[in-house]
Amino acid sequence: MSRELPPAPGMTLVPGGAEFAVYAAHATGVTLSLDDGHRERRVELEGPLHGWWCADLPGVGPGTRYTLHADGPVDPGRSLRYDARTPLLDPYARALDFGGSAVVIDPTFDWGGDVPPRHPWSSSVLYEGHVRGLTMLHPGIPSHLRGTYAGLGHPALIEHLHRIGVTTLELLPVHAFVSEPALLQRGLINYWGYNSLGFFAPHGRYAAAADPQGVVDEFKAMVRALHAGGIEVILDVVYNHTAEQGIDGPTLSWRGLDAAAYYRIDAFGRDVDMSGCGNTFDLCHPVACQLVLDSLRYWVGEMHVDGFRFDLAVALGRDKNGDYDPDHPFLVALRTDPLLSTTKLVAEPWDIGFGGWRTGQFPPPFSEWNDRFRDDVRTFWLSDVASVLGGGPGHGSRMLATRLAGSQDLFGHGHRAPTASINFVTAHDGFTAADLTAYDEKHNEANGEGNRDGASHNRSWNHTVEGPTDDEAVNAARRRSIRNLLGTLLISSGVPMLCAGDEFGRTQYGNNNAYCQDNEISWLDWRWEPWQAELVDQVAALTRLRREHAVLRQRRFLTGDPVYEGGPADVSWRSPEGAPLGAQEWEDPATRSFSMLLGSANAAETDILLIVNGQTHPVQMTLPDIPGRQRYRLMWDSAAEEADLSREDERGFGDQVKAAPCSLQVWASVG
Repeated sequence: MSRELPPAPGMTLVPGGAEFAVYAAHATGVTLSLDDGHRERRVELEGPLHGWWCADLPGVGPGTRYTLHADGPVDPGRSLRYDARTPLLDPYARALDFGGSAVVIDPTFDWGGDVPPRHPWSSSVLYEGHVRGLTMLHPGIPSHLRGTYAGLGHPALIEHLHRIGVTTLELLPVHAFVSEPALLQRGLINYWGYNSLGFFAPHGRYAAAADPQGVVDEFKAMVRALHAGGIEVILDVVYNHTAEQGIDGPTLSWRGLDAAAYYRIDAFGRDVDMSGCGNTFDLCHPVACQLVLDSLRYWVGEMHVDGFRFDLAVALGRDKNGDYDPDHPFLVALRTDPLLSTTKLVAEPWDIGFGGWRTGQFPPPFSEWNDRFRDDVRTFWLSDVASVLGGGPGHGSRMLATRLAGSQDLFGHGHRAPTASINFVTAHDGFTAADLTAYDEKHNEANGEGNRDGASHNRSWNHTVEGPTDDEAVNAARRRSIRNLLGTLLISSGVPMLCAGDEFGRTQYGNNNAYCQDNEISWLDWRWEPWQAELVDQVAALTRLRREHAVLRQRRFLTGDPVYEGGPADVSWRSPEGAPLGAQEWEDPATRSFSMLLGSANAAETDILLIVNGQTHPVQMTLPDIPGRQRYRLMWDSAAEEADLSREDERGFGDQVKAAPCSLQVWASVG
């Protein structure tokens, strides 16, 4: 072998052809099968060179299809099961055809001066959505573009994102994936996409284009269009496991090339499963770690995405002993890489392994999905209200107040800030906001698992009727609860994330695990009833308040100290009578009404008063004094069906205002 070092991994175009390299350190031979549409040929790769098998490939260019075949030992105790008859995918494939082959693409694209929006975390509003689900039923998008990357880049969707104040679109997985055999046997498919087949190739079924090159170009055009509209693109990426599942699953790529390098394997050659999906990708191995980092750099450098949400991120930070390490080499690489460290990095801070719950334990600059925010907000506005109405106890207000203030209990260490908390009340996994108010129990029968799948403890409340009802009093109460959930989300310190469709009260008919429902259960229905259109206006009003008032976008944790000499404290908490709340009140489960005054750090800006009434009856709330101010103006009230902010409801200091049962109000200082 004339080489001293292998070429870059995967297929790299060079003048007159291509270079190729694949890692398979335990193989005894690797063959590349090529098909350029005119002839097929097989090339025996040279190797292993530092574990890599390589070749120069004159004449190979865009459009060439290829697969790999690896030969080697069969030793289950070392997780080696080579079979030269099995076609394997290149782990670095940039595109896949519908037959399962990798395809060489032309990487050039006219980006037209594309510039990433780069919204600061403190000004960001995330919107989690699915490529197909967002637009499959959208009447403003041409039918042939619905459910595609092109559909996401259509002006009709961008206009809606602008209307509701979204800055950042977080997409469920777009890496090429396949459906699990067990799903196919039930006549279903994997809809969410958490079953990766390749870390570089965009999923072909999400494109209007019919050819692999067109799929890649369409994805790039989507990003370009969203950027032109000021919308960032974050990808939900699944590097913790792959579609190969356990040893009884299909051999598609990594397992057939070098399972011992790519997967966590125990002393008996069995997969260590920390994902719940049969295998765990081993980022302790340099080659596996390099593969994931190269994938991330590709999506930023070549596809222009703005960041990533890492599925089951704890699994990516486990050391050789299986313990989570915030200074794991992979996490250090993300924090120090000149390209990746400038993007938005979001961790899902748990996996199913031992000690897998790690919310608040990722290093900066990571932000994290805050499941405690989800649980505490649901508890206060839903399950506790149901308990109180039934004569039982609640949990009081302390935890809700902690979430409103930015979750300092979780993130107030290690040079972190409120923006480390990605606040959410719903996500793709679980009930929608509307279903949280309409169902006490999950209804997942359509998934074919006997309703055993999905979470059973949802902190939901059906408002006394399970499912849809014609009872207007029940429906009105449900609508107020939705407004309470979304209002709390959008005025809390931290970074809010809306689940697509919650802004107009979409339902999944009680299914809280719609991972296999590529149909009307999961697709957003854009035909709105009047109350749904009004809810959209409510969400737009709340994001506008967030944009216009800096105290709702805290960059630092609140201290209770004056923001300037003679000015108000950055935060103060009051009882309904206007007295400061003490420790005894905070610990009292009966405390369910309070106000939170956020003092502006600039005398020229506005202070904000939040009034929270979690009682099931009206409460008179006293408006506290603000040094240097004169009065308050009501900006938003969850008890109001309409989001009209033009009303001039102004009150003076010391005035009492009525907070409706189970309601949230936002007041701004005037003068």
